[in-house]
Amino acid sequence: MALHVGNAFCVLAALLLGGVYGGLAGSLGMTVADLLDPAYVTSAPKTFVLKFCIGLIAGFIAHRVAHITESHDGKYVFRWTLIASAVSLGFNVIADPVVGYLYKNFILGIPEPAAKIMTTWAAGVTLLNAVAGTVVVVAVYTALRPILRKTGIFFHISQKKALI
Repeated sequence: MALHVGNAFCVLAALLLGGVYGGLAGSLGMTVADLLDPAYVTSAPKTFVLKFCIGLIAGFIAHRVAHITESHDGKYVFRWTLIASAVSLGFNVIADPVVGYLYKNFILGIPEPAAKIMTTWAAGVTLLNAVAGTVVVVAVYTALRPILRKTGIFFHISQKKALI
């Protein structure tokens, strides 16, 4: 079992670019990674959908609910970054095993007992990775945001034009 924080970058992209663009960037990147690894090539469609949903959820919370690209103090941004990360990666902790089971059983035709065992193992690993990913997102975004603002390359997401 290896620690994998790829989902953290789906969330980070959504925080920086908005839910649709960030979710698309994260889902495309992780889908391409699956396609390039023979062990994961069959999981690529599931990866695309789930990672896009992670970005949509994180973007919705961060930009539609909390408006984190507006002027707020560090505590406010920290809190909403933590909430957006925890909720979107928490969604993945539930959705990845459920969708994985359905995908393996009904699409790939893996027999039910094997699919259940694989799903149970995946749920624990996904939880560990979600916790690690949340820590990474909060640390990186809270460090990166002031630098981007200071250099003038901070992407301000207008609430009137925001894509989730």
